[in-house]
Amino acid sequence: MAWDTEATRERLLDAAIREFSERGFSGARIDQISKTSGTNRERIYFYFGGKVQLFEAALSRQLATSLEGLPVLGSGPEAAADFAGRYFDFSVTQPALARLTSWEGLERGTPVDAERRALRAAGKVNELRQALPGVDQQAAEELLLTIVTLCHAWASSPNVSAVIAGTQNTARRRASITRTAELLARDAGNIA
Repeated sequence: MAWDTEATRERLLDAAIREFSERGFSGARIDQISKTSGTNRERIYFYFGGKVQLFEAALSRQLATSLEGLPVLGSGPEAAADFAGRYFDFSVTQPALARLTSWEGLERGTPVDAERRALRAAGKVNELRQALPGVDQQAAEELLLTIVTLCHAWASSPNVSAVIAGTQNTARRRASITRTAELLARDAGNIA
């Protein structure tokens, strides 16, 4: 029976995403990733080269699914609000991305796959500008940055809500983020 290299690689990435998102780069253990994936640790080095490259591959895989699958639909400030709501939903259902990017910033220092990420972000900025005629590049960048960081913070720092609001009310937070995005979009386009 032939070895299914792609399935093995995917199992390793799935296990790595779980381990790195829960424990960060420093706390993640290659032995645990190996055990969780059901493969020997040598496969990690064979497919990825080492822990650094495995972390980068895990984060890159999560990043590929984030912005590309969520287009800005419609036009006007409501389109920005809708996008923010759908990105929030994505962040809630797939918190690994928010957690991995937090660990990346805290432990790694430099962005993984920075050029490709910048191109994806630029594409989303252009979508926002098309939906919000009259909004300049800088305002659209700030709007996207605000949406992403607000959504990621909810997924990566749930304790903050418990301290401030005494609860983690996801529906209330989603409504707040969508309203914030709509107001920022109105302000950026000087729309009453």
